[in-house]
Amino acid sequence: MITFHNHLHALHQGKLEMFRGQLVPCFEVPARVDHVLMELQRRQLGALEKPMAFDGSALASIHTPRYLDFLAHAWDEWVALDPANAAHDALPSLWPVRTFRSDVLPANFSARMGLFSFDTGTPLTSGTWVAARAGAHCALSAAQQVAGGARAAFALSRPPGHHAGADFFGGYCFLNNAALAAQHLRGRGCQRVAVLDLDFHHGNGTQAIFYERPDVLFSSIHGDPHTEYPFYLGYADERGAGAGLGFNHNLPLPRGSDFATWRAALQLALQGIARFRADALVVSLGLDTFAGDPISGFRLQCDDYLRVGADLAAVGLPTVLVFEGGYAVAEVGVNAVNVLEGFEQEAA
Repeated sequence: MITFHNHLHALHQGKLEMFRGQLVPCFEVPARVDHVLMELQRRQLGALEKPMAFDGSALASIHTPRYLDFLAHAWDEWVALDPANAAHDALPSLWPVRTFRSDVLPANFSARMGLFSFDTGTPLTSGTWVAARAGAHCALSAAQQVAGGARAAFALSRPPGHHAGADFFGGYCFLNNAALAAQHLRGRGCQRVAVLDLDFHHGNGTQAIFYERPDVLFSSIHGDPHTEYPFYLGYADERGAGAGLGFNHNLPLPRGSDFATWRAALQLALQGIARFRADALVVSLGLDTFAGDPISGFRLQCDDYLRVGADLAAVGLPTVLVFEGGYAVAEVGVNAVNVLEGFEQEAA
């Protein structure tokens, strides 16, 4: 399996995030990808490639022009406000909640940052745009590889993507890599694409992007939003809207769920994908389902991820796997590569 590796990911390295009312060191760190890369090289599991180049229309297939323009220029605007800002990441501080307008683009930088975000846990840094764009190109490259006939490809990148919507960032995510991959597959001839989100945290951005579309099925297994981030989406009764009604499938599980419970939900999700008759599969591969993850609450063990990979391969679809969460840094490499190895063994 070829892996497209974001060689620029470390340009995005947040200093602090707001977590449970305090500014703390960021959980989403460059070492996450570094550990996966080292494990891939140790096991010699397929080729490693830098991403292909794509023009701006690929990002614009999912994200709005004014949002992309904001991300591309945000850091320069932040520093222009005060040169001392160069030493500090930018975090939003206000948002246009209910009854506030969001159609007018404010001139004030802080107001615009709030317009395009939904939490204070996602610092914007000097290298965010370059790293996020290169990561999106990894996902697009993996989709291109699969559309060209490959059985599977892996996009190894950070920052992650599945919390990012068409015009907002949050949850450590700026560009929605899985959504971009799914859309690229659609553009390359796949009539129906399934997106399966396995991160502990619901992929609210991906759901929002495809919620009214019947050509992309979104299915997610995640912590119950009654108690788990991002809280405001991910309930089982969210089934899609308009033409997309019936093409959104959420499987929330309680904190503390073990692998048997989680795997039963996976089988339900895969049965739904089979009924959808997808031409290709995109997997938002979050590894924060691991028992040792510091900000999550499921109880999967390292060896379980071999079976996860085998279950994904058994579906028999061309598959793009996109790296998402997973914050037990020392184990994330083993867990991610176990999924890939399990997939390869089953697909052989």
